[in-house]
Amino acid sequence: MLNNITLGQFYPADSVIHRLDPRVKIAATILYIVSLFLVNGVVGWVIVIGFFIFITALAKLPAVMVLKGIRAIWILIAITAVCNFFFTQAGVVLVHRGVLTITTTGIHNTVYYTLRLIFLIAGASIMTLTTSPNRLTDGLESALWPLHRIGVPVSEIAMMMSIALRFIPILGEEAEKIKRAQLARGADFDEGGPIKRVRGLAPILVPLFVSSFRRAEDLGLAMEARCYRGGEGRTKLHPLKYARSDYVAYALVLLFFAAVIVIHVLKAKGLML
Repeated sequence: MLNNITLGQFYPADSVIHRLDPRVKIAATILYIVSLFLVNGVVGWVIVIGFFIFITALAKLPAVMVLKGIRAIWILIAITAVCNFFFTQAGVVLVHRGVLTITTTGIHNTVYYTLRLIFLIAGASIMTLTTSPNRLTDGLESALWPLHRIGVPVSEIAMMMSIALRFIPILGEEAEKIKRAQLARGADFDEGGPIKRVRGLAPILVPLFVSSFRRAEDLGLAMEARCYRGGEGRTKLHPLKYARSDYVAYALVLLFFAAVIVIHVLKAKGLML
């Protein structure tokens, strides 16, 4: 499952989105995620989906690569859809059989919550797919730098977040290797009921945890050997500087977010679908 996660992977390409300042992409991702929770109507979803397709096309990312991460959370999506579809009590009752109830509100929530999960993962993946780990670390550190004045270790936090994102695909590859090794030894992860299958994951999870701790220890030793002491007083080879395209990107993102807010207000007043 971990090998399907695209969050933390970098897809090199020569695109407008790849060349943007990482601070722009961080801010855009935050506003995009907030907009997903504000959208509650057909018109709003058309704008959000259109914006997502537009950004994906500008980034020159393969659709398969962007949507690949959704495969890793299909169980969560399925559970969310089933719970909303059969157990929502509000709205007009369409079907009622025992504890199972299908209502208009349940259908509405099933569609909207499923879309939110899908586009949340896919949208967040675009940021990491178009931003190298080093650039992402610099962007996070710069965005959080005002907190440094109140004693927050901004450089260390940015480094930890960057390492965590970078470890996601690495652990995915490691899990796939362990699984293949266990299959070669005769392990069968598809037989038996759900409980037995979960227990059968132990031969994968235990070596994966051991490998994770070993990698973390090796990384810590390597950073100490290079005398890493945080970002205090450190200089950068390529300092971040805003270009004209970054300001244009800020304007487009703010325009998109403003449109979502206006539609949300109009929808709340019953003036829009």
